[in-house]
Amino acid sequence: MPAARESLLDAAYTALVRRPWSAVRMVDVAAAAGVSRQTLYNEFGSKDGLARALVRREADGYLAGVDRALTGPGDPRDRLTATAEWTTVSARENVLVRALLTGFWSERLPAPALAAARSGSAVPAQHRADGPLPSPADFVALVRDRAVAALAGPVLPRSDTTDLARSCELVVRLALSCVAAPPAGDAVAELVRGALHRYPAVP
Repeated sequence: MPAARESLLDAAYTALVRRPWSAVRMVDVAAAAGVSRQTLYNEFGSKDGLARALVRREADGYLAGVDRALTGPGDPRDRLTATAEWTTVSARENVLVRALLTGFWSERLPAPALAAARSGSAVPAQHRADGPLPSPADFVALVRDRAVAALAGPVLPRSDTTDLARSCELVVRLALSCVAAPPAGDAVAELVRGALHRYPAVP
């Protein structure tokens, strides 16, 4: 992603943390990023285009963290636990990730339609941002499928991953329930380990 685009998205996110999206002005985002307002419009097309790009970036950042957790050290149960913990931490620390995972968009946040938007942008990254955005159900499927791909490896034939997929989805849904109703302390890891103990399909 070009540096100017990244700087603009950083500036937009910082502005969003400080005030409601309705009060965020394009001219202020451009000034904070050190570029002209025209550069901002050239990159995103409109404030809605900026919102879609920002939401897309946060979604991609969350999924990149899922991939890191799933390919990190430890056995498959440790990596699934790390994925659940990443999910709850991301949702706690990032208001857009929380909205994406739960489907709850407060009045403070931009609320771009999940359906694809008509895009006239010449910027490839904006074409992608203007595509469909993932719903909470999409995230369940995306994380479940990434977990199955990362954990099954050469051990299980692809036709034999049904139980593993169920266990991975259970962990994802358990993590999302912890986003909606956060437990105290280190309870996320304990809940995941307890669930995996009851449903031992994870290799």
